[in-house]
Amino acid sequence: MNFRKIILILAFLLFYFQNSNAQTKDTTKLKEITLKGFKTVNGLGHLQETKNGIIYAGKKNEIILIDSLDANKAVNNTRQILGRIPGLNIVETESSGFTANGIATRGLNPSQSIEMNTRQNGYNVSADIYGYNEAYYLPPMEGVSRIEMVRGAASLQFGSQFGGLVNYVTKEAPIDKPFEFVSSQTVGSYGLFNSFNSAGGNYKKWSYYSFLQYRNADGYRPNSEQTQVSGFGKLQYNQSEKLNFGLEYSLLRNKIKMPGGLTDTQFKNDPQQSTRARNWLKSPWNIVTAYLNYSPSTNSTLSIKSSFLFSGRSLVWRNEDGGAEAIDAIDPATNDFVPREVGIEKMNNSTTEIRFSQNYTLGKGKSTFAGGIRQSYAWFKRQGGGEGTTGSDFNISINGNWGYDLDFTTTNIAPFVENIFKITKNFTITPGMRFEYLRSTSKGVKEVDGDILISNEIRNRTFALGGIGFELKPSKNTNFYANISQAFRPIDYSQLEPFGIASKIDPNLKDSKGYNSDLGYRGTIKNYLNFDIGGFYLAYNKRIGLTLEIDPITGDLFSIRKNIANSVHKGIESYVEFNILKYLNSQSKYGLSIFNSYAFIDAKYTTGDFKGKRVEAAARNINRVGLIFSTSKLSTTFQVNYTGDAFGDASNQMVSEDPIAGYIPSYTVLDWSGTYRINNYSFKFGVNNLTDTSYFTRRTDEYPGPGIIPAVGRSLYFGFSGTFN
Repeated sequence: MNFRKIILILAFLLFYFQNSNAQTKDTTKLKEITLKGFKTVNGLGHLQETKNGIIYAGKKNEIILIDSLDANKAVNNTRQILGRIPGLNIVETESSGFTANGIATRGLNPSQSIEMNTRQNGYNVSADIYGYNEAYYLPPMEGVSRIEMVRGAASLQFGSQFGGLVNYVTKEAPIDKPFEFVSSQTVGSYGLFNSFNSAGGNYKKWSYYSFLQYRNADGYRPNSEQTQVSGFGKLQYNQSEKLNFGLEYSLLRNKIKMPGGLTDTQFKNDPQQSTRARNWLKSPWNIVTAYLNYSPSTNSTLSIKSSFLFSGRSLVWRNEDGGAEAIDAIDPATNDFVPREVGIEKMNNSTTEIRFSQNYTLGKGKSTFAGGIRQSYAWFKRQGGGEGTTGSDFNISINGNWGYDLDFTTTNIAPFVENIFKITKNFTITPGMRFEYLRSTSKGVKEVDGDILISNEIRNRTFALGGIGFELKPSKNTNFYANISQAFRPIDYSQLEPFGIASKIDPNLKDSKGYNSDLGYRGTIKNYLNFDIGGFYLAYNKRIGLTLEIDPITGDLFSIRKNIANSVHKGIESYVEFNILKYLNSQSKYGLSIFNSYAFIDAKYTTGDFKGKRVEAAARNINRVGLIFSTSKLSTTFQVNYTGDAFGDASNQMVSEDPIAGYIPSYTVLDWSGTYRINNYSFKFGVNNLTDTSYFTRRTDEYPGPGIIPAVGRSLYFGFSGTFN
């Protein structure tokens, strides 16, 4: 079915439902619903002091309401959905071999959100909390109600990551309905077809919600087609207002063809070209979670979440010796391609997190205690360097033995406590502490230059993280906040033993540690102004990064991952949203808003050989401006996205023979999206990268490269959704 037919069908449906609406005489006035636990004017807001037994007082945090956004949710367009977060750096690699775009703030490494604590409904979705903290699974945004983000101070209650927490909260069962079905169908450029369908309801004390998404795309570049299925199911028993418990299951199945990375010359000549036609990736993901929420009184909460992740990843690709310039062609001597390289990972982890909170009276004020413990055990098998077939299809069979066959485990036990002390009615102090026990093991065999090496390593670590936060409320809806919290990043599997990587690894890697601090002012003024303006200072010691070194024997340059040096990241983060029409008339039925999300980030190395150099991938300026117009039926958003320049490695080389190192130019991308609603139906449309800008966000030393990974050019999408009871 071509685009013209699809548009005609959508236009007919739009006309039909518009007329059926006009002929309906009976109208139903919906009850006003107040959502508690966060404050927002339109789209972006912040969490209140406590929510679900978790303390947010004094912390830099944001919350995004997904249904309020005009965005291409069918492809999880990150810059539209999360772009209002000040300073959010996004690597747009989803169409080239990764299942999700990576994010980071404050000049940290955005690759696969490695610096973030990534969660869904409060539990981790990465393969291993510390051993392999990369986000390969994210729920489809059409099934998400809100996204919660807490900056570095999240290290006390959620984990030691420098980047903080990002939590994707899925939608709940509809209230007072035994059954509701939602179906959304989207088509777009480059062969995009996305089908999202959900069902939910309540029956007596039971509630349920589930969705299934199917997505298929040919891709922006040749050899980048992908197929993906995502699913989620939740069943909950509501014993009483005090007690509920339930089960959740999440799945991901995908098959992605990877078009390969490019050199600077190749990108300049044609950013859409592909250098590889035989590279494939599969990522089956499964997460099962059981939970219990109990409130013995209005002042007490207890929550228990226990999750089990069993997932994997399989890669077959042309061995990347020689980098992006190496030609993958038929060898005249054999009349066939060279054998590909195969890698397989099997990931498992079991995590239980118990949280308890208690409000109590201290002096004349009400204080809050929150504490808990996390226990996690992960086992991870990595096999790679196997000689694969000379074919072009997805085939992970190998000839002979693996180049390496390794088993890793990670054991983590972490108790944590925080307490809000209410000094006065409007001023609170929140100290906190987290203690971490971490045990990592590595066993197996590895072939290096023809020799078989046996690995049998055990690392034990214990460390404490402390922090304190302050919050002052000059008015009911505004507050000043300040905090400082320690952070820690242990060496993970991908740093110790690389998977599909072109760089060398320094065998003497050390853990990284440091701290985050914030100072800011935020709030809302009536229904027309929403703001959060602040500064930050982040110290990152023994930072692991990428740089170039010279081989003493051959004199050739090569890239290496190592502890570069200490770095300091400081700057300003600002978000302001102003509704012009609501300011002129608070009762206006129309809305016309403008928002600006801006960050200035000065991230530099302060010690070592690269003292004074900018941290790799750290853009100095990130600015996003949006214009939103809305009526009772129509909403539309035009967004301008600017990301400043950066460098691919710590040496800050502008040009290099190795495409991993070099300059990452600044870029500006325009996006426009809209939604038209008629009763229980909506028509969605938009254009991403309106001016068809050619740009890239990442130079990578691993798959889907190595080299430059081009971002997607201009793309259009159209969608239709309906809700049926």
